Amino acid sequence: MDPEFWHERWQNAQIGFHQPKPNPKLAAYWPRLAPAPGSTVFVPLCGKSLDMVWLADHGHHVIGIELSERAVDEFFAEQGLTPETRRHGELTLKSSGPYELWCGDFFEMTAGLVDGVAGLYDRAALVALPPPMRQRYTTHLLSLFPEAAPPPGLLITLEYDQARIDGPPHSVPQDEVERHFSPSYRIEECHRASDNAPPPKFIDAGLTDVTEVAYLLHPLTEGASGGHA
Repeated sequence: MDPEFWHERWQNAQIGFHQPKPNPKLAAYWPRLAPAPGSTVFVPLCGKSLDMVWLADHGHHVIGIELSERAVDEFFAEQGLTPETRRHGELTLKSSGPYELWCGDFFEMTAGLVDGVAGLYDRAALVALPPPMRQRYTTHLLSLFPEAAPPPGLLITLEYDQARIDGPPHSVPQDEVERHFSPSYRIEECHRASDNAPPPKFIDAGLTDVTEVAYLLHPLTEGASGGHA
């Protein structure tokens, strides 16, 4: 996907994917991962999600990566924070309080930038990407963590008839989730229900049969960081 697509969406405030409050599935299922108090959580393609505020309010340090610097700037401004800024190769780091948000291409992230991460939260990353990019995304995501100890995670996806309308957000079926994550995780479907607030463009197109699915990702390796299988 052309990065300019996302830059234009943020520039023109076409961000129907942004939720005005934390996702209720985060509060419902995150505690089941048993993340340690004070541990670090990685939020890929984070936008200015208020889910990060929920995580911080529950004692976590949050590392995010977002292509749009505008989104990151808006996040800090809306939280009343003035971040420190520094460059790291092709990426820019903006940090304040419990937040460490990287601006730039997700694929420029390296393992050292997420060292010590004990939890993974993906609500809007996998579904933001078209099918050809999702395998690349998950391969790179998992490469950031120790192979023997990936962090436990919460993944939220959508399922719908994509023949009626194209994403993003894209429909990601369960078998694809299994294909991407089963080499490293035991995948537990913990929620499947009609999405009560589908993206506005779906509503405009008359598509109301949208299912939101949540998965807990339990590391397969015994004793992996912060989780239980």
